Amino acid sequence: MPTWIIILLAVNTLFLVVLLTRELMHQKDLERVERLVREEMAGHRQESTGKLDAFSQQIFTLTQINEQKLEKIRDVVETRLQALQEDNSRKLEKMRETVDEKLHSTLEKRLGESFKIVSERLEKVHEGLGEMQSLATGVGDLKKVLTNVKTRGTWGEIQLGNLLEQVLTQEQYERNVVTKQGSREPVEFAIKLPGRDGKVVYIPIDAKFPKEDYDRLLEAQDKSDAAAIEESVKAIENRIKLEAKKIRDKYIDPPQTTDFAIMYLPIEGLYAEVLRRPGLHEQLQRDFRVSIAGPTTITAHLNALQMGFRTLAVEKRASEVWQLLGAVRNEFIKFGDILDKTQTRLKQASEEIESAARKSRTIERKLKDVQELPVSPAGGPAAHKSPEDSAGDTSGKPNFLEDRSEDASRQPVDDDTLFA
Repeated sequence: MPTWIIILLAVNTLFLVVLLTRELMHQKDLERVERLVREEMAGHRQESTGKLDAFSQQIFTLTQINEQKLEKIRDVVETRLQALQEDNSRKLEKMRETVDEKLHSTLEKRLGESFKIVSERLEKVHEGLGEMQSLATGVGDLKKVLTNVKTRGTWGEIQLGNLLEQVLTQEQYERNVVTKQGSREPVEFAIKLPGRDGKVVYIPIDAKFPKEDYDRLLEAQDKSDAAAIEESVKAIENRIKLEAKKIRDKYIDPPQTTDFAIMYLPIEGLYAEVLRRPGLHEQLQRDFRVSIAGPTTITAHLNALQMGFRTLAVEKRASEVWQLLGAVRNEFIKFGDILDKTQTRLKQASEEIESAARKSRTIERKLKDVQELPVSPAGGPAAHKSPEDSAGDTSGKPNFLEDRSEDASRQPVDDDTLFA
């Protein structure tokens, strides 16, 4: 066996011996410590027991004291709570009474206002119901009226008359006039157009309202019945053609009238249905010489006619305007001649006034010279006058005035030459 192994075993053995020794010593220390701990714990237990007894006694005493204090606190709290409850009850009672009073007054006020509003609304509803009842009665009466063919025609005639009154004047159309010679059928309205030789040419306008056929069409459209719709539309088409033929035969008579007439349909829906039929409007114009018009298009027709009336009036007054302008031109020429003569006379008068002013200035200069003549010591005339002139001059006038008076009967003397 090698030496190092032996040494290693010896070292291990020695290490184990040391460990065992230390373990034995440790066990002895543990036993001693345990014995000391047991003794210490026994002493502490006795001491703790005494302290616990004293502490228990103190706790019991404190518990009794706390119970007494808590009892007193409980009594005080109960007393305070009872007083607080009583106070709160009194306050709550007062608050309840106040709230009840205010709530009662507010509720009565609100209820009164609400009942008042409801009463007013009910009165309005009652009035509205009365108006609706009156309206329903009126609608029923209107329906009864419209069931009569003559009345429906009168309604369309009234509507057409109102439109004519709004656009045209009373002189531009006539009511219930016979437009065809040898006929006794008057047309409802005829618009007057100026013709040749001062004669009047009429445009017949007649209102038609096939209500039964149109009501059947509306009813079929509400039910979405295609067959009934087509049947009603055909009935309306036939009725319109029949009425157009009557208008042509009764009212159209050129040259007393135009070669066409106007059929007025008082409902836009009926007018739209007639226009919706393909070729119907063109056929009426081609075969019957009748043009269809509704409440809106009739206004356009009337406005166009109104513009024609205005154009004719302007043309009619054009010749009068030219004659008036010619007369004004002649008078203006005469007025120009008068102005020229007046200007010449004013120029002569101005020249004469200037000449008179010039003479007046000359006379003023001479009169000023006369005032500045020298006077003799005796108070007589100037010394340069001869004795003969002084004897013959009793008025003291200058010689040139005397010479002028003597020669005035022979020839006129110019003052400018005289005073030069």
